[in-house]
Amino acid sequence: MDLNYTAEELSFRDEVRAFARSNLPKDISRKVLEHKRLHKDDFVRWQDILAKRGWLAGHWPREYGGLGWSPIQNHLFDEETAAAGSPRLIPFGLHMVSPVIMAFGSPWQKEHYLTRIRENKDWWCQGYSEPGSGSDLASLKTRAVREGDHYIVNGQKTWTTLGQYADMIFCLVRTDSSVKKQEGISFLLMDMKAPGVSVRPIILLDEEHQVNEVFFENVKVPVHNLVGEEGKGWTYAKYLLGYERTNIAGVGGSKRELASLKALARRELRGGRPLTEDPRFAAKIAAVEIELMALEMTVMRVLSARGKAPGPEASILKIRGSEIQQTLSALMMEAIGAYALPFDPAAGELDYKGGLAAPDDVMTVTGHYLNYRKTTIYGGSNEIQRNIIAQLVLGL
Repeated sequence: MDLNYTAEELSFRDEVRAFARSNLPKDISRKVLEHKRLHKDDFVRWQDILAKRGWLAGHWPREYGGLGWSPIQNHLFDEETAAAGSPRLIPFGLHMVSPVIMAFGSPWQKEHYLTRIRENKDWWCQGYSEPGSGSDLASLKTRAVREGDHYIVNGQKTWTTLGQYADMIFCLVRTDSSVKKQEGISFLLMDMKAPGVSVRPIILLDEEHQVNEVFFENVKVPVHNLVGEEGKGWTYAKYLLGYERTNIAGVGGSKRELASLKALARRELRGGRPLTEDPRFAAKIAAVEIELMALEMTVMRVLSARGKAPGPEASILKIRGSEIQQTLSALMMEAIGAYALPFDPAAGELDYKGGLAAPDDVMTVTGHYLNYRKTTIYGGSNEIQRNIIAQLVLGL
């Protein structure tokens, strides 16, 4: 792999950089750069801007309305928009269910759902985990029974990220209990506004509402919303997880957070000289920067395998990406010292007027740290990822 960008790639980078600087709303970028809380409108506004430009799904193949960006172009897009302070694109439609629909969906599903995702008309969420069925996902109990031209779905999903905003959910459901558990699972596309669907919030450590429980009570789902074949959902689920875990690596966002960490370390927040002059802390920054550089090269190697879906090597990206994100947030906590102790959730709002003697952007570091404790769990816990690597990569 050539690690040097071509003149065409450098030109594309400059184009994305200029567009982000000119078109990303300043109030949104300020929230992101200062770790403020984002709301639905913040994500939708930015994704509408990208959709109008044709860049929301630029990484998709041209046959599905994308621009056929190369892995390098997609990487540069993520890096430049993240550096400008853009929110991460909501991945559930763009990066997760869309590859499954492209590979296994019906012509109607491709025309209908891919168009709506590309135009930012539908917000998707993920229905995988259940109480008691997280790492052992194949033990899921949500059932779908076919009655004529519909499935009747009953059950519960949990840890459904941003499900309170979602229009659609892609769900793993059990359609056959008489076979091996992996073989009795199907993949359904479900309307979150359908009768019988209810959402209950789960509040995280930082006191933010990001995840939910979702309940299905006699929900009718048209048979034409079954992806592929009945009983093949486990295959489609694993295919999707490769894309999800690659996306979790989050190199662009981590580069932005590294810059934020360095800026914090240069400030005299703790009295005396800045932490950048402390060789022990400087060594910690250097160590995580080296890890991030190595991750970036590994991500590029995986993405450069054109025409091939991410395989078990995506588990490596998920582990290293999530651990680097946690390390960066922990070092920010160390950098602000005593300011990390008092945690006020209200600091996450843009116009926070707290009484604590610290700048607003410093008071949000603790919430950011608490929120990022989850990164090594979602997308399959890192312990499970190590098992996958041992079995499918190392052959142990």
